[in-house]
Amino acid sequence: MSAQRVTFFEPYPFAVGQKINIKAGPRKGDWEVVAVDDKTVTLRCPFSGKQFTWRRFCYLVEEKDQALWPGPK
Repeated sequence: MSAQRVTFFEPYPFAVGQKINIKAGPRKGDWEVVAVDDKTVTLRCPFSGKQFTWRRFCYLVEEKDQALWPGPK
């Protein structure tokens, strides 16, 4: 074995009530976390009010204080 540069990823610990922004992919955009369990997360769109439940999929990239949410449509 030798020392190598390694990138580690960890599933994000969602909390009900969080306002989030997914930066890329088919779910990109602003969401509010409305339910969480060990395997799934339910998100609500702040514009349409529609809710979707998906297997947990996000990884922490960055957190910002004083960010506008929801952002411009």
